[in-house]
Amino acid sequence: MQCNIPNILTILRLIAAPGVAILFLYFQRPVADWFALVLFITAALTDFLDGYLARLWKQESKFGAMLDPIADKAMVIIALVIIVGLSTADKLVMDAWILLPATVILFREVFVSGLREFLGTSAERLTVTNLAKYKTTVQMIAIAVLFAKGVFEHHYLNLIQGMNAEIYSRVMSGTIEDVNGVASYAMWMDGTWTVGVALLWVAAALTALTGWDYFVKSLPFLRESKT
Repeated sequence: MQCNIPNILTILRLIAAPGVAILFLYFQRPVADWFALVLFITAALTDFLDGYLARLWKQESKFGAMLDPIADKAMVIIALVIIVGLSTADKLVMDAWILLPATVILFREVFVSGLREFLGTSAERLTVTNLAKYKTTVQMIAIAVLFAKGVFEHHYLNLIQGMNAEIYSRVMSGTIEDVNGVASYAMWMDGTWTVGVALLWVAAALTALTGWDYFVKSLPFLRESKT
């Protein structure tokens, strides 16, 4: 292993993946949401930075090439598990809008990882495509937006605690002045949820497409040899 800045950034991103989950064990929401959002965005930015610096300084290595996709997958998978859990924490049923695209993403990541492991050295020919890079970017943006939704949600819930139904209805309709910003937080909460879910579905579509692409490219290596 080469001890250089690009590899250190990749290692820090890998460590940050479980760190996002651990934050929810030691901090109450919305503080945990804030910390998770900042940590996730910071770690996601290193995904671009480590590759850029490695190319710029000619410090590309096999260790970095091996660890980089693992760190990305760990970040996405752990964050999705948290988001699915938080989205259903106060409900009796799972939120299909979150669960279905998350399932597609998790299935693809497991499938492709297993495929690469089975192919062994042959998997080196399955190079990472630009589309795969785009899907990782969209995944991370979607997750960041959904973490932001948790921030607005908890500020909104704190504001409406103790507010009676009549006052709440008048505030939301604009009949009386929104002194505490309840309507604004509701708008941001709904807006970030809608954008986050839409991006997650786009990410799921790109993820499924790249998974199919890898599978098709792997077929020549999976054919039985004729005897």
